[in-house]
Amino acid sequence: MSTSSRYPFTAIVGQDDLRLALLLNAVSPAVGGVLVRGEKGTAKSTAVRALAALLPPVRTVEGCRFSCDPAAPDPGCPDGPHPADGPGGERAARMVELPVGASEDRLVGALDIERALAEGVKAFEPGLLADAHRGILYVDEVNLLHDHLIDLLLDAAAMGASYVEREGVSVRHAARFLLVGTMNPEEGELRPQLLDRFGLTVEVAASREPDQRVEVVRRRLAFEDDPAAFAGRWSGEEAELRARVAAARALLPRVRLGDGALRRIAAVCAAFEVDGMRGDLVMARTATALAAWAGRTEVAVEDVRRAALLALPHRRRRNPFDAPGLDEEKLDEVLRDAAADDPEDEPPTPPEGRAPEDPADGDDDGPGPDGGGGGQSDPGDGAGDGSGGLPPQRTEDSGAPAPEDAPEALTGAEPGESGGGTPGPGSAEQQAVAAGEPFRTKVLSVPGLGAGAAGRRSRARTEHGRTTGATRPEGALTKLHLTATVRAAAPHQRARGRSGRGLVVRRDDLRQATREGREGNLVLFVVDASGSMAARKRMGAVKGAVLSLLLDAYQRRDKVGLVTFRGREAEVALPPTSSVDAAAARLQALPTGGRTPLAAGLLKAHDVLRVERLRDATRRPLLVVVTDGRATGGPEPVALAARAARLHAAEATASVVVDCETGPVRLGLAGELARELRGTAVTLDELRAEALTGLVKDVTDHPRARRAA
Repeated sequence: MSTSSRYPFTAIVGQDDLRLALLLNAVSPAVGGVLVRGEKGTAKSTAVRALAALLPPVRTVEGCRFSCDPAAPDPGCPDGPHPADGPGGERAARMVELPVGASEDRLVGALDIERALAEGVKAFEPGLLADAHRGILYVDEVNLLHDHLIDLLLDAAAMGASYVEREGVSVRHAARFLLVGTMNPEEGELRPQLLDRFGLTVEVAASREPDQRVEVVRRRLAFEDDPAAFAGRWSGEEAELRARVAAARALLPRVRLGDGALRRIAAVCAAFEVDGMRGDLVMARTATALAAWAGRTEVAVEDVRRAALLALPHRRRRNPFDAPGLDEEKLDEVLRDAAADDPEDEPPTPPEGRAPEDPADGDDDGPGPDGGGGGQSDPGDGAGDGSGGLPPQRTEDSGAPAPEDAPEALTGAEPGESGGGTPGPGSAEQQAVAAGEPFRTKVLSVPGLGAGAAGRRSRARTEHGRTTGATRPEGALTKLHLTATVRAAAPHQRARGRSGRGLVVRRDDLRQATREGREGNLVLFVVDASGSMAARKRMGAVKGAVLSLLLDAYQRRDKVGLVTFRGREAEVALPPTSSVDAAAARLQALPTGGRTPLAAGLLKAHDVLRVERLRDATRRPLLVVVTDGRATGGPEPVALAARAARLHAAEATASVVVDCETGPVRLGLAGELARELRGTAVTLDELRAEALTGLVKDVTDHPRARRAA
């Protein structure tokens, strides 16, 4: 992308935290990258793409495809060895984008197996990791990246090098890059391992101020009308910011991180129970970069506070349903306590020639060019410069619950129900009940062998896993089955004129390894929210069970959906999505009351699965019905529910019924429903993993559903 066609960094309106986090990484790449979380249209991608223009140029060895530094070339470079202080050139820093659907070979590089076997030549085509070396690796929608690509990114980020191995043939090259990812949390969360690899995280949101939104639209339209002219109007500000980045980089080695600052960093990380030591290290590097950015040679208290707000929120999550964040009052208290324990520590003083900056003087222009806003309020309020020293911007032209375990008739009115299906004076809708404590659940898997997206639930043919056989490759060879290839080539050696020790291999001899691993499924929850579930202890236990299954789905990389039914109808509370925490939020707010339209819930689930099969035919569904099995409302509700269940059975949808019936007298209706679905039934107690003798069971292993005792 040319400079004139890239939106200028200094023209972005607002988004102080986002711009500051990116600039700190430009000053000190050791900070470890940035994860940008926020809703769509908030200038996330625009800001990242604009950052590359602010980075200093890179000197490289002439002709080296791996961007070796002439002053310190990589001794293991595949294009080497390079002489020290050899001839070199200069190029702009690269910003390399990793597409969500990229292949493994596109990321790490491709090795020509045929030439390696026949000629002993390591013919290697570099991938995106090589292109990003000494630059920026940008992953848009990083939370949607496939697991095997995430694993490769983790390895490269940890070791600063990329390794490509194919059946004993190995290539290694340096891969040190600034990792920047953007994501919309509504589409799913990141694995904890990758989340921890990002040095800083920022939350962005659109401004709700009309004036700020107007400025965003004005600048964006001007840019789209004439990108070159718009970039030219901001060239002066861009040059000033580029010079400031270079000056901060030069000052960085002289910045002193004193013992007092180190003690504050350690106290903050300990108080917030940050796992491991990476948080301490990132905070130290960020505080140092903040001091250099402000033109100081000593890390001050406000640097430590600001660093904590950028480096720790995403390291505080204990489960996928926790929102990232940091209690600022607690942070201030910890910093005060740390200062009290250090009597020799003096309050920070502004650098010579500069007055203390007012946090209220930060940039308030608001939203970014994609339609985004200034986002969250300044987290540094009262503790230094709220804008982090960013350059100034210019403006261009209810009834009581039913008692638990009360006797209920099969088709009669239920507690919390009115005869017409609409809550009446004596059957008011029950308020949402808090979910019980989540627990480790029984592992439910879809039977058979699938071919869906990589995950951790059901057996499937995958690119990674144990080798189960070999086949002729369709297209490019990705995983060589060496034994099968040798067997295919061996009978033809004399005819091919083999004379030496090497094996004469042709492309027709190559065999692709077939592998078996695990896939992610679509787990569709159908939850009974009728009056029969209104007993508070029962609904709390039911929500706790579903929350536990959602946590299991998150860990197994499933998509999830939520259908609820009560009163006269069913509704899709959450269409199928990768955002498990969104499903948990909808579940927590779920009220109860009214009749039990079980048939409507099953039919709505059937419609959802029909549409999802058209969208993604390879992702197999798992239907989880959470109910006590009662069906009320309308003519022949039990018969209608049975017919709806048989629709799912006819399409071989893997199903499990979680029986929520409690008390000494049980009707066993959930077991009847499971038989109609040709699935299995489990009680809430049996759902707990610790209550099972065997943890992993296919949901159709037991076609005869159990009637609850």
